[in-house]
Amino acid sequence: MNTMRNLKIAAVTVNMGIGEGGKRLAIAEKLLEQLTGQKPIRRMATKAIQPFGIRKGLPIACKVTLRNEKGIDFLKRALEAKDRRIKSSNFDQLGNFSFGIREHIDIAGVKYDPNVGIVGMDVNISIERSGSRVKKRALKRAKIGKRHLVSKDDAIEFIKKEFNVVVED
Repeated sequence: MNTMRNLKIAAVTVNMGIGEGGKRLAIAEKLLEQLTGQKPIRRMATKAIQPFGIRKGLPIACKVTLRNEKGIDFLKRALEAKDRRIKSSNFDQLGNFSFGIREHIDIAGVKYDPNVGIVGMDVNISIERSGSRVKKRALKRAKIGKRHLVSKDDAIEFIKKEFNVVVED
């Protein structure tokens, strides 16, 4: 098979939406750093939601983007927390997929801490082929042909083969 047709995990993004700043967000950042081994960044509210007491620009979430081996290692642990089962509706048309983990203690090696409580997270995975940098680079940017884009079916087959995941309808 042509090596340019091989799929790979481009990035694994882990997001914790807390909904408020302050102490709970600081605890979530610390927990996310323990889980991933990388310092998270804060995400600000893009608009005000008065019933929830959220103002525009208020930090309400944190996220980490993992690439290469760190991303694959975390993805394996996160898939174990989901019992290696994902719905086919979690995949988009460009081959990316997402799933949620309701409780962080479902991840292997994490123990319950009463100071932290229970925190959920979203895990987003981007899948790409070799050579996809041409659409992102600054100089000589180019389009990628339709045959080289990752389809939903390609991504499902890749995840089934590489990570032994059961994709349910």
